[in-house]
Amino acid sequence: MHKVLIVDNEPLVVEELAEFLVEQGFECCTCFSASDAIRLFHQDADIAVVLSDYRMPEMNGIELFQLLRKTSPRERVFEAVLFTGDAEKEDVIEALRAGVSDYFQKPLDLDELVVGVNRLLRRLEQRRKELNVHLINEKLQALNASMSELCEGISSLQEDAPQITADQAARPAVAAAKGAVRYDLPGFDKLSPRQVDVAGFIAKGMTNYQISCELGISENTVKLYVSQILRATGMRNRTQLALALDHQQAAVVVA
Repeated sequence: MHKVLIVDNEPLVVEELAEFLVEQGFECCTCFSASDAIRLFHQDADIAVVLSDYRMPEMNGIELFQLLRKTSPRERVFEAVLFTGDAEKEDVIEALRAGVSDYFQKPLDLDELVVGVNRLLRRLEQRRKELNVHLINEKLQALNASMSELCEGISSLQEDAPQITADQAARPAVAAAKGAVRYDLPGFDKLSPRQVDVAGFIAKGMTNYQISCELGISENTVKLYVSQILRATGMRNRTQLALALDHQQAAVVVA
């Protein structure tokens, strides 16, 4: 059930307002300061409407609403209602600009307040439905992007695979054409040109992320290349590979 949080530094106002709203079928939480309101709001996820006095000692109602929105997770939606007895026109404008849903003048017309709260609860349900749809769409888009990235990585590996088995004799020429470094390391002749590139970057101490940026491929694809290089060369980890590449004799072939 949606709850209404009532905030006012005058206990009598809070108690009378809560009693009336409970009689109208609303479930209410009450507090007498902005700090207590912040604590209760974050403790109880069922609070959907916050009714607050505008002028309070710690912070005014607008500042309270802004802080609640700033400290709430994205999926937490609620409606804010402000009431006061001495608001200026500028205060009303400031409240509306701050996203306050409704504004009531003291002394409160309780029947009008009930109508307003019910209206906000209906609006809140619509906002939650729209937010859920938006979040689902975002997750689907992220999933599609991940799938596309994975497919691109698999495609890149498939392009390199024929060279691993059929073009080994041609690889030195390919490396020469690129002006690359060819390492005399066991199993290195089994690597594809792209894997040779990745090994060269590992020798320079670059991270998977840096290599992915350099080659224009995903970080997951780089991880696959690293695993294949380690298997082909018999190295236990990338650190051992980097040390081996750094200390053994390398022939630089310039195109």
